[in-house]
Parts: sequence; C-alpha cells; structure tokens
Amino acid sequence: MKKNILQTILLSACILQGGSAWAQHEQAAQGRFTPTWESLSRYEVPEWFRNAKFGIWAHWGPQCQPEAGDWYGRGMYEEGSAAYKWHLEHYGHPSEFGFKDVINEWKAEKWNPERLVALFKQTGARYFFAMGNHHDNMDLWDSKYQPWNSVNMGPRRNVLGEWARAARRNELPFGVSIHSSHAWTWYETAQGADKKGPYAGISYDARVLTKEDGKGQWWEGYDPQQLYVQHHALSGHAWVAWDWPEGTSVPPQSYYDNFFDRTVDMINKYHPDLLYFDDSVLPFWPINDTGLKVVSHYYNQDMSLHKGRLNAVVFGKKLEAKHKEAIVWDVEKGVPPECQDKAWQTCSCLGTWHYNRSTYEDNWYKSAETVVRMLVDIVSKNGNLLLSVPIKGDGTIDDKEEQILHDIAAWMQVNGEAIFDTRPWGVYGEGPSTEAAIPLDGAGFNEGKNAPYTPADIRFVQKGKALYVHVLQWPDDGQIVVRSLAAGSGLYRGTIRRVELLGAGKVRFKRCADGLHVYLPESFTRPNPISLALKITQ
Repeated sequence: MKKNILQTILLSACILQGGSAWAQHEQAAQGRFTPTWESLSRYEVPEWFRNAKFGIWAHWGPQCQPEAGDWYGRGMYEEGSAAYKWHLEHYGHPSEFGFKDVINEWKAEKWNPERLVALFKQTGARYFFAMGNHHDNMDLWDSKYQPWNSVNMGPRRNVLGEWARAARRNELPFGVSIHSSHAWTWYETAQGADKKGPYAGISYDARVLTKEDGKGQWWEGYDPQQLYVQHHALSGHAWVAWDWPEGTSVPPQSYYDNFFDRTVDMINKYHPDLLYFDDSVLPFWPINDTGLKVVSHYYNQDMSLHKGRLNAVVFGKKLEAKHKEAIVWDVEKGVPPECQDKAWQTCSCLGTWHYNRSTYEDNWYKSAETVVRMLVDIVSKNGNLLLSVPIKGDGTIDDKEEQILHDIAAWMQVNGEAIFDTRPWGVYGEGPSTEAAIPLDGAGFNEGKNAPYTPADIRFVQKGKALYVHVLQWPDDGQIVVRSLAAGSGLYRGTIRRVELLGAGKVRFKRCADGLHVYLPESFTRPNPISLALKITQ
C-alpha cells in the first residue's frame, strides 16, 4: 500500500510537460551491450526467428472501440475528418467528450485471449505479438509510470499480462509493440478548436483540462496531461512529419525518461521475446539516445535470462546498413524487390490496423490467397511476415476474419514444410513479377501494387537437401515450366530424381534446356485452391 501511495505522489508531481521534473527511475541492465550502434552491432539474429517465418499480431487497444479505423485518437480532433464526423454523431463534440472518454467506453467484455492465441497458432503462427501501447499513450499493462493504463480504467484488466500468459501456454514466442514515443506530436490536433460551426473557438479537451477538472467525473484523480502531453508548442505548420526533428516540436528530457521507465518496466515484468518499435530506426532517433538505452538493457537482460545466449529480436523501420547490424529491419505494408542478406520482417494487416466496421461491411479484407502469396514472396527473400488481425473493441474478431484464418490454416497444413525452417536459394524467384518489381516507398507501402500473379511466377526456398518451388498460381493446363532449373543452368547442379507436389505426391517431370517441365496429373483434386509447392530432391 505504501509503495502504491508513493508512486501516486511521484506521478502527480511529474506531469509530462515542458519544464516538468522527472528523473529516470528504472535501472538499465549491465552486460555485453552498451547504448551505442558500435556495441549493438555485435547482435546476431537468433535462429528461432529465422525459422519461424510467420507471426500474428493483436494490434488492439481503445482506438478499436469506435470501430472507425486507424488513428482515431488523432483524427477525432481534425475538424471535418471522417473520424471527427463519426465522433460527433456517436459521442458528441471533442471539447466535451475527448479521447480520454473513449477509453472509458472500452470494456473488452467478450475478450478471451486464450481462444484467440490458440486460433492464431492453429492458423500457422510461430510467434504472437500484442500491442503494449499506441500513439494514444495508454499503457495496456499494470504500468508503474503511466496511470492511464488498462488496469486502472477501460477494461480494468492487465491486457498485456493476459496476452503473455496465453502466448506462453500455447508455446509461442511473445512480442510486444511500443508506439508511444510519437504521442507528443501525434496528439497535437487535440490542442485545437473548431474553426466554424456552433463550437468555433472552443478548445478541445486536451488543451484545457487539468486534474482538478476531474472532480465528480469518471476520471477523478487522473491528470489528462499525463495522457495527452499537450502543454507544449505545436510542431511546424500542419504537422505531417513522422521522423524527428523534421519540423517537430522537441520534447524535454522528462518525456524521454518517462518513455524509458515505462518501456523498461514492461520488459522487466513480461520479458518479451520480441520488441517492435513503431519508429524510424528507434524511438527519438536521432535527437536522443533513449531508444539505444532501451535496446541495450533489453539485450543484456535477455542474455542473463538465457545463460548468456541472446534470443531477443528488436524491430525498427527505415534502417540504414549500420542499423541493420544492431536490430532487425521492419517493412510496413511492403516487400523489398530483392532478397536480403539479413533476416527482416514485413508487418501488414488483414484490413486497417485498428478495427474498422466498414472493412467488414464493404468486404475489403485481404483474402487468404493474398496473405499466402505475400508470405511466400517474403520468405523467398529471407523475411518473415507479421500479420495483424484486427480485433473489435469487445475483444472478438468477426466471422470473415475467422474464415480467412481457417483458409490460411488449410493451406499451411499442406504446404507448411515449404515455409517453416527454410532459407533462401540461389535466386528468390522468376516470372513477370520479378521483372517488374515495385520499389519500396519510404518505410514500405508497396503492397498490392504488383500485377496479379500468373503460373509463371515462382518463388524458391531450400531446407536441407530439398529445394521447394512455390508456384503462385495454379496452371489451367496442368503444366509448369521452371526456367531456373533448366539443364545446365548452373543454379541446380545435381541430378533431379524426384519431384513431389505437396499434398498429392510424386509427379512426372522432364528436365530440358529451357527449364524443368512438370506435369500435374490430368485428373486430381487440388490440395488447396491458393497455390502449389513442389519438392525437388536428388
């Protein structure tokens, strides 16, 4: 009890605004790594991650409650935006009902983490991610340094703790994503006011509310500024920059220290196997080294937990070559056009990152076919796919999402051996899609821009003495020509003695100067409707 009282006093005294007092409280673990790129460059990606290939992510928090899509907590303060209009219709004006009140609406009354994680494992996931916090700045665990957390309000449950238990019961490595570094600039729309209409000039809640204003309210005893962190100057005109310091308002040291304490507190409590930062490179880089400090602590602690072996994985976006020595490159909603020397990851989602009712109603989820073909392309280029499955505010997924997962699972049951534990081959693929590869756009964002796959679009991986040939579209005539396996090509020097269609058995083939010709049975039931994989052995 005394400890809780002390923490409350401490937090009340350390409101995160310019000039506030805050001293870093959590101690960084000491060990092999120090917070420099040179030291962290000794990192090596663990083999378990390279073998896993496929993870599923619960990108779930209070912004899923309105079921109105991504960045709701920012968009609801942008006059005239879709989120703003939805908010007016369902909740009222953001000067009277702010995002803090959306948090109070989020009860997660049907959430069953054990069922969901078991379903994700059945789908084929080899690791599971949960969101620790988003740009909305609410921690989804029993946070020591952020009173606005899911134990104190909203569902009043330790969301991250329950996800962690479910993941470990299902023997899946557990990952946590941290997005809160950007709350400082992301929430700046909440400092504003309408420019027209009946509320013109009336400040939104984030700019004006204080702890004292909570008397008699559901949030009595909590300071809105610890959520919104908006007692600071706005960034440059019409902020659109994501990276620091491209016109952004620069936080004080207290903001960095609080981020460090919250993140290290989470690491110390839940010991995640993977840690994802929704940041270019690392949090606050290059204006501050807090991200480096968190990563060195995380690596050192992980080594202490695993008898000197480093099993942990950290992700960052838009990495330069030196950064890829220290952490793993994450590509958002995109795939690089060529195979990568180092392990990397694509993060993408079935629909929008936060649950959006219109995605369901308008039927524009990614299909199982789209996900599988993405996965095959990614794995052929030495990458992993982390797939977000949007979850409704009540903690459930909808029937269309569930069907997509079942369809992916059915494909995995037939073709999983050509995905898991594999490594790239001499070339990643062949066909029209390799000749017109789409470059990345910044942090990623090139998915869905390629032309539809054809039976000539092929991807390769290998495992042991087996070469796997993924054909991304079933051929109508039952014939496949693999150009890279032509007689005398030099890529495959051995004698091909057996070609097997996974899920159907041995098939006829002939190796010619123009390629390996494979003849599927004239009459047979396709093992799955999505794509096929051939197993080549000597």
